[in-house]
Amino acid sequence: MLQLNDIAPNFTAETTEGKINFHQWAGDSWVVLFSHPKDFTPVCTTELGRVAQLKPEFDKRGVKVIGLSVDPVENHSKWSADIAETQGMAPNYPMIGDTDLNVSKLYHMLPADTSGSSEGRTPANNATVRNVFIIGPDKRIKLILVYPMTTGRNFDEIIRVIDSMQLTAKHKVATPADWKNGQDIIITGAVSDDEAKTLFPGYKTLKPYLRTAPQPK
Repeated sequence: MLQLNDIAPNFTAETTEGKINFHQWAGDSWVVLFSHPKDFTPVCTTELGRVAQLKPEFDKRGVKVIGLSVDPVENHSKWSADIAETQGMAPNYPMIGDTDLNVSKLYHMLPADTSGSSEGRTPANNATVRNVFIIGPDKRIKLILVYPMTTGRNFDEIIRVIDSMQLTAKHKVATPADWKNGQDIIITGAVSDDEAKTLFPGYKTLKPYLRTAPQPK
């Protein structure tokens, strides 16, 4: 199975915005790859619309978004019209057509020995193709979430996590439970007390292992 900090597998695939080589398309950006078991499924319809609404927030953070469904790209285009009608916005980011199930198997969303193509497969057959992968500019996987088909994903939480990971990639800090952008952070154990006085003047020591400070800018 894929683990955090593994290199995200590269692939070539057809998308609603043309054929891509995934690593080349990602470039030096952060990436959110989120998958769907089939087109014209109800929960996924709401999710794709929500991500379209949040696209400016991802753009602001230098994050590229890409969706995946096992159905053909032509079906994605038809589904897009339904998404626009019911959710107010159509997908404004590429959607991968994973008809040969290659990406789903590469990312361990389906067993490697799954045979055949997407044709004839039902949402229940593909129930495990409900992942969110956040991938860093170094092409390493930073987060993996797997959702059941009946529970819609919380993309505000995805953005919150990205804010935390981008902050902690630049500074020697961690973020506490339920942290939101702008709130106090935790100073990591890699920072000595003497160094903390310079980096985080006025920091608080709640326990020797728990030191907090305002979020660095």
